[in-house]
Amino acid sequence: MAKSHYPRSFAHPRYWPTWLAIGAMYVAAWLPWRLKMWVGSGVGRLAWRFAKRRRRITTTNVALCFPEKNAEAQRRLVKDTFIANGIGLVETATAWCRDPESLRHRAVYVGQENMARAQAQGKGVLIIGVHFSTLDMGGALHSLFFSAGAVYRPHDNPLFERFMTRARLRSFDQIIDRHDLRGAVRRIKAGHSVWYSPDQDFGRAASVFAPFFGQQAATIKLTAKIARMTGAPVVPLVFHRNPDNATYTFEALPALDGFPSGDDVVDATRINAFIEQAIRRHPEQYLWLHRRFKTRPEGEAGVY
Repeated sequence: MAKSHYPRSFAHPRYWPTWLAIGAMYVAAWLPWRLKMWVGSGVGRLAWRFAKRRRRITTTNVALCFPEKNAEAQRRLVKDTFIANGIGLVETATAWCRDPESLRHRAVYVGQENMARAQAQGKGVLIIGVHFSTLDMGGALHSLFFSAGAVYRPHDNPLFERFMTRARLRSFDQIIDRHDLRGAVRRIKAGHSVWYSPDQDFGRAASVFAPFFGQQAATIKLTAKIARMTGAPVVPLVFHRNPDNATYTFEALPALDGFPSGDDVVDATRINAFIEQAIRRHPEQYLWLHRRFKTRPEGEAGVY
């Protein structure tokens, strides 16, 4: 539903479920850590059992991207993906409702010199992230080491949008609508960093087809366009939840050499290769629940 169709007053009964969800997030954020992980895991298991459409999408994605795995291994990865994304919900609640400083002891940051070197150029930095279940936790922890703005998709619900925006501004010094290319470019040209995740399907008009896990995936051209318009270094950032379910590791890789190349397919292939390598480290933590391959090359049937 469009934002204009929502009631103006946040006291309207239509918003009561949203208020309940926000309250639940605050409660989850303050649970003891082990209990938090247990709750998140339980939410993921319930979603795996009852969210049939998302399970079908995830099953399709896993089958396409991991054909070397047998049926049982694929099934296990699908279930583990739901569990990891369930944990991601309580991590998001924690990132949005707690002071990031209280989480500093949970962060391990490798390659800080790469990020610092890119920032020292004074041209701003385009940080390339990935849609892991740890995305918002990653943003909160990253803010303890380096400041950045972030590109995001606004929520249709005005109340939740306000809550989400205020929460993310605890971690990011600015959040930028994904359709606001000029805003992102201005931010970078002013010498700031912008975190951007280009691993979703934005449709044929905005994309080229490039390999991703052996599939031809519609890959947005905007990454190379922003780099070309700003002249900023492009720094890939890997982050994941560690096996202890209590700490998180970041790795800032060296800025990409010779990027953009001027060839959109070459550039998209390079970005996809980084994203694939990052996902393969902890594939269950990726957001396989979204329709990454919904746009197909001309003449190919849909996979979902």
